[in-house]
Amino acid sequence: MPRLIKLTGGVAAFADDSFVNVTDEDAIPETGDVILSLTRFQAEGDALLSSNSRKVGVRIESNEEVEALAYDLPRLAVVAVAFPKFRDGRAYTSARLLRERLNYAGEVRAVGDVLQEQAGFMVRCGMDAFEPADGASPEAWTKAASRFRHVYQRAADDRAVAFEERGA
Repeated sequence: MPRLIKLTGGVAAFADDSFVNVTDEDAIPETGDVILSLTRFQAEGDALLSSNSRKVGVRIESNEEVEALAYDLPRLAVVAVAFPKFRDGRAYTSARLLRERLNYAGEVRAVGDVLQEQAGFMVRCGMDAFEPADGASPEAWTKAASRFRHVYQRAADDRAVAFEERGA
């Protein structure tokens, strides 16, 4: 089972993960929190969301559009954005759309080929939970997430850009 790191107030820590990733071929467990693929959620999501006994999350692959979740976002506990490989950055766009355009306030989790070198960019895009593929520690994630003192463009994290800091 992957280790889950959550970032709160700029500090990363290991966190308990109550969610089970359910593939399209697996049966959905009778109890417990689940993360489903977008395809499976679209087919079975309403039934799962109508039972108040569990939290439901959706995994968005890099070739899928997060806008497909717009109606259901208030009822979702987690949206897991998948990084299929290090060089594929479409999950960054998905996270920014979730936070900035769709105003999603729940957990945005980075899954897949997630490396600590990406932490700062992931946080800037609105991700707040990570399943690191490189086995990095929470301390390393905290350091990587705050590596750059100045930023030069606006993002989902609402940090002041360099020219605003200089003017203040």
